Amino acid sequence: MSEDHYSALGLPATATLADIKKAFRQKASFYHPDRNAASDAAARFGAVQQAYDVLSDPERRQQYDDNRRRNLLDDPLETASEIWQAYVKRMELP
Repeated sequence: MSEDHYSALGLPATATLADIKKAFRQKASFYHPDRNAASDAAARFGAVQQAYDVLSDPERRQQYDDNRRRNLLDDPLETASEIWQAYVKRMELP
């Protein structure tokens, strides 16, 4: 499974559209390459943009959520490992 879109925006899967829009604005502003000199700012900005593109569209979000649930059920140990790695990575952020 690729990057977790909810994690990219720092949101739970129960987030509302308003939550998604607010988180996108905050994260996009923070990671925008013109404002953030970090070497991974452009990549993080891209991940935030992609997450917003998927989660702000009701149909794409439903497909994404369905796929997330399927992946969790198909290989729960791998999914748990990915979730833990994403969590640890997020804890290392400034």
